Amino acid sequence: MYSNKENINILTALLVSHGITDAVVCPGSRNAAIIHNLAECPKIKCHPVTDERSAAFVAMGMAQATCRPVVVCVTSGSALLNTAPAVAEATYQHQGIIVISADRPAAWIGQSVGQTIPQPGALGSFVGKCVNIPEPHTDDDRWHINRLVNEALIEAKKYHRPSVHINVPLSEPLFEYTVKKLPKERVITLWESTFGSAEPFVDEFTAAKRPMIVVGQTDEQTSIDTLDYLELLADRAIIIHEALNGYDELFGIDLVLNAIEGVDKKYVPDFVLHIGGEVVSKRLKSFLQRAETMWRISPNGEIADTYKNITNVIYGDTVDTLKMIAVGYKMRNLKTPFSIQTYYDLWYDALEKADQHIINYEPAYSQAAAVKAFEEQYYYSDYAPHIHYANSTSIRLANLFARHYVWCNRGTNGIEGCVSTAVGFAMAVPKTERLVLVTGDLAFFYDSNALWNEALPANIGILLLNNGEGGIFRQVKGFGENPMAQGFHHATAEGICHQNGVTYVAIHNIDELYQQIERLTDEEAPIVMEVFTDAEIDKQELINIYNSFKL
Repeated sequence: MYSNKENINILTALLVSHGITDAVVCPGSRNAAIIHNLAECPKIKCHPVTDERSAAFVAMGMAQATCRPVVVCVTSGSALLNTAPAVAEATYQHQGIIVISADRPAAWIGQSVGQTIPQPGALGSFVGKCVNIPEPHTDDDRWHINRLVNEALIEAKKYHRPSVHINVPLSEPLFEYTVKKLPKERVITLWESTFGSAEPFVDEFTAAKRPMIVVGQTDEQTSIDTLDYLELLADRAIIIHEALNGYDELFGIDLVLNAIEGVDKKYVPDFVLHIGGEVVSKRLKSFLQRAETMWRISPNGEIADTYKNITNVIYGDTVDTLKMIAVGYKMRNLKTPFSIQTYYDLWYDALEKADQHIINYEPAYSQAAAVKAFEEQYYYSDYAPHIHYANSTSIRLANLFARHYVWCNRGTNGIEGCVSTAVGFAMAVPKTERLVLVTGDLAFFYDSNALWNEALPANIGILLLNNGEGGIFRQVKGFGENPMAQGFHHATAEGICHQNGVTYVAIHNIDELYQQIERLTDEEAPIVMEVFTDAEIDKQELINIYNSFKL
């Protein structure tokens, strides 16, 4: 029988699944339940050693001999600190050990209770990763613990074999063993992107009945470099993307998901490959949580479990890894089964209809109308300027109307610095290359000092969408009708522009918009085009765009 502590059982199950076979265990009351679980596992051999300092070195010696990570399990308090000399030695020898420490609940730290010290982070830079896994109370807690333990054990098995620390806070009662079997836990596997490592991926990819490739944000060059390899895979998988990458077919994923309300099972993939970084759409993030298998290419080897279902991570350069996968797939010379073709056609038809809906839809004068007018003018212009979008509503409008690569600060998704980033970009490219930034009012005024710049380049245009508030708040359920979400300011950019020698144009209706929009790309001086709209109409137009689309 196993402990009734869920965090201990999740940890134990994943130790077994990751192939850990040896544990050096040090006696203690707080870690007794962990030791009990380890001893109950037929695939883990326990080696009792009383002295924690010695035990950690014993674990390192076993790691040297077996070339595998070995656990050392200690109780709470100063017992953990005694492992530090061995942890440091093991890390520098690249013979890392897995330190598992029991702990008191965080509420008791610093409350004059025996053997309570701040244990997370206690081993400092001598461990490659430290995770804290308190007892779970919700499904999100359980997902979080699963991910953290997977991350720690993956780190311990990396080529340079660092030590890792897993801290386990436990509340009393400690000694109840009523669970008959360990839970079946999701195992995340890390694959080094080397010759032959694509084979497991290709096996699953070709076995999938509803395969999908999701392309998140990539830099412009990576977008260009991956296009050919995506095309090699596109005969077997539908490719889903937004404007944050250079894949230039079939936009409108958000419209489709809204139309099917994210619940139509026939659209749900059984296999997903995610490349690149951030996706903007909350609908897409929620929808992808329903996928059965999720692979992700990770240039830094980190476990980005955005959709709570990642199973495999390929650690390597995005372009090189995708090339290896595409070539490996094409070498098999497989025919696409009818079932996959049916799934592909289902999505292709839906996305094509969404794309046409956006092209044909004529919004009333609003922020949506302004962005569509700009994107249409961009599409028919003689050359392609660099296009930046600010965060929040702006980037969401880009995902509706842009049919090209856009830059956006999606690392942390903040509005600060969007204008400054665009200015810096414009300063770095040749003066003959135009740059246009599309931004909302809050992002612009928050960062308006970007225009207070003696080196402000002449090749920048800014389309400023001003409805007097943060438009995104109107879309937040339960907050959109709150007075706090409305009427944030009454500022305009006119004074800022005059102060800094920037051409200023104010737009108040659809006729002025179409008469002036070309100046953003054609002007030979820095220009701000401020489009004044009504916030309620802006909100309603977005609702109309979505609700008027049916499959």
